[in-house]
Amino acid sequence: MSFQYPPSNPSLSSQQPLENNHWRSPGPKLGGYGLSQSPGISNNLNTFFRDRRTLPMYKDKPYFAPRRTGPRVRHRRVLYSGLCLFFLILLWYYMSGWGSAELPISESRKGEELWAWVQSLEKEPFYNGKELKGIDWVARREKVRDVFIVSWDDYAKNGWGLDEYHPIAKNGKNMVEGGLGWIIVDALDTMILMNLTSRVQDARSWIHHSLQYNQDHDVNTFETTIRMLGGLLSAHYLSTSYPTLAPVSGDVDLYIEKATDLAERLAGAFDSNSGVPYASINLKKSEGIAAHSDNGASSTSEATTVQLEFKYLAKLTGEAAYWRMVEKVMQVVDDSKMEDGLVPIYIYPETGKFRGNNIRLGSRGDSYYEYLIKQYLQTSEQEPVYKEMWDEALMGIRKHLITYTKRAKLTVLGERPSGLERDLVPKMDHLACFLPGTIALGATGGVPLSQAKKSPNWSQRHDEEILLAEELMKTCWATYLVTKTGLAPEITYFNLDETPVMMKDMYPGSTLNTDNRKSQQEELPLKSKPLYPLDDDTLNWENDIDIKMQDRHNLQRPETVESLMYMYRITGDETYRHWGWEMFKSFARHTAIVEHADHHPDPKTDKPVKQDPSQIISFTSLNNVNSIPPARRDNLESFWMAETLKYFYLLFSDRDFIPLEDNVFNTEAHPFPKFELGGDLKTGWKRKSREPELAPESAPQSQQQVQ
Repeated sequence: MSFQYPPSNPSLSSQQPLENNHWRSPGPKLGGYGLSQSPGISNNLNTFFRDRRTLPMYKDKPYFAPRRTGPRVRHRRVLYSGLCLFFLILLWYYMSGWGSAELPISESRKGEELWAWVQSLEKEPFYNGKELKGIDWVARREKVRDVFIVSWDDYAKNGWGLDEYHPIAKNGKNMVEGGLGWIIVDALDTMILMNLTSRVQDARSWIHHSLQYNQDHDVNTFETTIRMLGGLLSAHYLSTSYPTLAPVSGDVDLYIEKATDLAERLAGAFDSNSGVPYASINLKKSEGIAAHSDNGASSTSEATTVQLEFKYLAKLTGEAAYWRMVEKVMQVVDDSKMEDGLVPIYIYPETGKFRGNNIRLGSRGDSYYEYLIKQYLQTSEQEPVYKEMWDEALMGIRKHLITYTKRAKLTVLGERPSGLERDLVPKMDHLACFLPGTIALGATGGVPLSQAKKSPNWSQRHDEEILLAEELMKTCWATYLVTKTGLAPEITYFNLDETPVMMKDMYPGSTLNTDNRKSQQEELPLKSKPLYPLDDDTLNWENDIDIKMQDRHNLQRPETVESLMYMYRITGDETYRHWGWEMFKSFARHTAIVEHADHHPDPKTDKPVKQDPSQIISFTSLNNVNSIPPARRDNLESFWMAETLKYFYLLFSDRDFIPLEDNVFNTEAHPFPKFELGGDLKTGWKRKSREPELAPESAPQSQQQVQ
């Protein structure tokens, strides 16, 4: 069932001062959420900024008041809470008796319907490059919702509360005692967007009663930030700014309270000599832990992909220390003045110096670049330092990492494992397919391309960036088309000329070789050969792609459909939707776990036993995308529901639903609102000069002789 989109997307403006907000604590004493400091840990914000002002752990109420609270609601809370508690006790008694409580699972025939739909796909024509009309994108979006429901309901029935889930074995485990909500919190905002009210209520109840962060155990700083902190913040944003989406009862401050508790514990990871966070953090002690490998170095991408989350939390709580804590990392990285803005993939927390010379936009490097442009957009383009860093890095990518395949001239984002002066390796992680969408986002700011090109600031370089985004998007899609399952491998290699053709060779007149200039307002043509029709053997692009045996697994990753969503919403080209639909069908066909009906006769009567029809019960990652049926891994990645299905849903939705003009997605697909700077929330550093340092003048010969 479809639903009406909210008419507008509220913005967080800094025009109204924090002091005027009616959520503000009335006195200078213990402000905030009425919570005591988490036991067993010190206030790490004060520890980190010893020379700054002293900050209470929970200083202020969130910056904007949620729509579902107000004087008329609050004075009835006690009465409503009592009635709800009485009702819940009766409901629990009725459903579970005195002893074994079970999670109520909504009965659904979605699995049977999905299986019947998958069977019918054999009759649906495969997109072959020709324009298709009359497509019901709302119906296709609802199929994505159905897949989510089946995935979630199976997890809720057989793995509720577990951080890892194996849908074939129907078991799993927690990463720490009691669990971190790895799947529940990560998928929460997807359920809100899909308007799955009862499931949101179940998840919210678990968060309220079971989720805690006081375990004496180390967790990954980056993953916990982007998934858990990001998921809680996004749930707070959506539930307060889009009250018609999955409206549920309960304390409106729940998500922000949990987020702030977690953030305080994570802050200990930044207590290094340089300010660069340690790879892991002990939640109970709030102590950072250096990586056990790589000589203690942290991944550069992980250290620089926590900024959106902590900056948004700073905006919500008024705690500028969160802001300063994460922007310090950006200053340390930028102070190294790496060539053309391209940084190695490891950095030491104690010194802030890089380890090695490995340059890539795959694992350990990817989201550093993603968060450069997204920090600029998050604060309403009021921090130009990050746009400057993004522009420099993108030119560096074009200069050093972009190359072209031997036959079809597909655009490849290569790697420089031994530094920029050494050989280019034509290898692309699936993770790197975030880049085409991010390039288009950076060029336009998220507005439609037709609108962006009317800006007086639109230039030839912007046209070239859009062309690069289109070419890279095509290459990423080719890694899906080339396999037997229609799903991409984890890593793809490409065949190049003996001397790789670089962008400066392919486009000698581009702004890579010349000064920027005014746009000619003409669409730049793609130089790569077409991928369609698929039965045309003369195109020969498949022979440009080389998939190694050890790289043939598929983890249900989101990066390609993420970029498809950006490319469609920005360019308006329906081709990207068609590619996404073919990809979605491949996931449905080959990653589904099917429970088939058993038609054996009853041994007592020898009559056929009436069985339920076959149904899809869940989905799993794969071991080999080039075999049919593919070998399965028996693992449901949390980002399957948090990212991949969310991006499919947004791709098939109207572009005005959670619009790019008003929102920025973190690297785990959790949407945050754009906001403006104000008060203590401002850029607190400046870039060092990139001008070459002049050598000291030679001393007079007489002085040299004296020395």
